[in-house]
Amino acid sequence: MGNVDNEAVAKAIEVLRAGGVILYPTDTIWGIGCDATNPKAVARVYEIKKRADSKALVLLASDLDMICRYVREIPDMAIQLVEVNDSPMTIIYPEAIAGKAPAEGEEAVSDRHFLAWNVVAEDGSVAMRIPDMDFCKVLIHKLGRPIVSTSANISGEPSPKKFADIPEPIRSAVDHIVDPAEEKNSTGKASQIIKVGIDGQICIIRS
Repeated sequence: MGNVDNEAVAKAIEVLRAGGVILYPTDTIWGIGCDATNPKAVARVYEIKKRADSKALVLLASDLDMICRYVREIPDMAIQLVEVNDSPMTIIYPEAIAGKAPAEGEEAVSDRHFLAWNVVAEDGSVAMRIPDMDFCKVLIHKLGRPIVSTSANISGEPSPKKFADIPEPIRSAVDHIVDPAEEKNSTGKASQIIKVGIDGQICIIRS
C-alpha cells in the first residue's frame, strides 16, 4: 500500500499492543488512538480528552471484513454506502460485538475477539470508518483489530486540523506520537457520520 514507513508502523503497533495510547494522523484529522478491544486503554483515552465515557468513540477498521468481525449484522444499506463512498464517512452500525462491563470490584479484561465495552454507545451501536490512508490501513491491518480514533483535543474544544494545532496537554499525555510528516495525506476535516438501522433506515448525524 503506497509508500508507508514500516518502522513508524511497527513502533505504533508496539505501543498499541502494550496497551498504550498514540497520537496519529488519519485521512481526516489527528486522532488519539488505542486498541479498541482493550477497555483499560480506552478508559485512558476518555481521561486524556476529559470526556464522559457515556459518549461512544469512533473506531477505524482496515476493511469491511474487519468490521464484520465486530458487528453482529451489517445492514445492506451500510455495505452500499461503504462501496460507493468517495469521501470520509463514519457509519454507526446497530449492534457491536463487545465485551461486558466489569462488575464492581472486578478488573476489566481484554479479548481481541470483542470490542471494549466502553467504546460502544448505550444502545449497543458502534461507529466505525475505513480510512482512505495507507498508513492507517497498514497499521490497523497489522495490529489485526480496530483502533480508536477520537479527535486530538480536550472535549468541547475545537478539533485540531494539523499537528501544530494539538494542545500540549494532549501531546504530553500519550505514550507515542507518530511522525507528523504522515499528516500530508490528511484532509483536516472531520468525517461525516451516518447512522444506519438494521432495516436500512438512515440518519445523518454529521454532514
